[in-house]
Amino acid sequence: MGFADEERDLDETARKLVAWLAPKLSLPRDSVRIENLEAPLSTGFSSDTLLFDLTCAKDGKTHEEGLVARLEPEEYVMFPTYDIALQARVLQGLEKTPVPVPKVRWFEPDVSVLGVPFYIMERVEGRIPSDHPPMHDEGWIAEELSESERERLWWNGFDAMCEVHGISWQGHFDFLLEPERGETPLEQQLDYYQGYFRWGMAASRHPDIVKALEYLEANKPKKQPLALCWGDSRLANQVFDGLECVALLDWEMVRLGDPVQDLAWWLASDRCFTEGLELERLAGFPSAAETIARWTEITGFDVSSFDYYTVLALTRFSMQMARVGQYMKKIEIIDEENEFDAENLASVTLRRALAEVR
Repeated sequence: MGFADEERDLDETARKLVAWLAPKLSLPRDSVRIENLEAPLSTGFSSDTLLFDLTCAKDGKTHEEGLVARLEPEEYVMFPTYDIALQARVLQGLEKTPVPVPKVRWFEPDVSVLGVPFYIMERVEGRIPSDHPPMHDEGWIAEELSESERERLWWNGFDAMCEVHGISWQGHFDFLLEPERGETPLEQQLDYYQGYFRWGMAASRHPDIVKALEYLEANKPKKQPLALCWGDSRLANQVFDGLECVALLDWEMVRLGDPVQDLAWWLASDRCFTEGLELERLAGFPSAAETIARWTEITGFDVSSFDYYTVLALTRFSMQMARVGQYMKKIEIIDEENEFDAENLASVTLRRALAEVR
């Protein structure tokens, strides 16, 4: 996850995309049009994302489709490294699986086109649950759906997430392993986030993250099953057609590891956007206990490490929110004295979770 480039010239970007797309489509440039190009505010602090409509004229017929470009961030980034090629490769690897993902049409590593590597995927029509404002407070889920419809939405999204954990990863997603970081996928992940913390924030300002990293290092589970993990597994990264989940988005944090981490992230993020914001959960959404029981039933995996991975999830999210807060100061949305980078929905929930595991 990076931060959207507010300085991007959309008209110039559209011209560059037309020049790039025309030969891809085997069409003259004047037969290709890009319209309604926008960098949606709804993506918040996510990676550079552009939505546009592509219109092509060929053999007297007009073809129209909606597309999405995901670009590697140019400036301030959420993570120390950002591998847009890896994300495209994962999506391509999932195309023929039960996991609903957008189809990647093209990947472009050449930075001369748009200044950064990017890929273009088909746009999946539907609605996405909101973080801003939180779905538990307002928006279509809170205002339009009945309690029974919210329950169906939750389970349909959750079941789609569970599909990820049944994917055969051997020979298909081995490239996600990072043996140079550690012997096991968990050790690799901890090494990454320890480096992330050193790179992106001051330890003196984030004592709870320091405590969490110490806890995670000292309490590594002995049992570590291995599966493909989505990483950013939550309702707000899913597209719904009615109540049906039709796409899983945002694969920046994909990895191999114990799949209970996706369950933990799903519930920890929901906890942050309710408890962390002092909001009541929407009536109709299943409880954490019901969700854990369903995951076990569907996947057959063990949940004995759930508390450990909840701390890991909240540690990761606290680091990300720290970077968000730093960025908000950089662009002067908040002043330098503001505590948001250190005190926010994630850090508050992390503090409580640490107290629960002691």
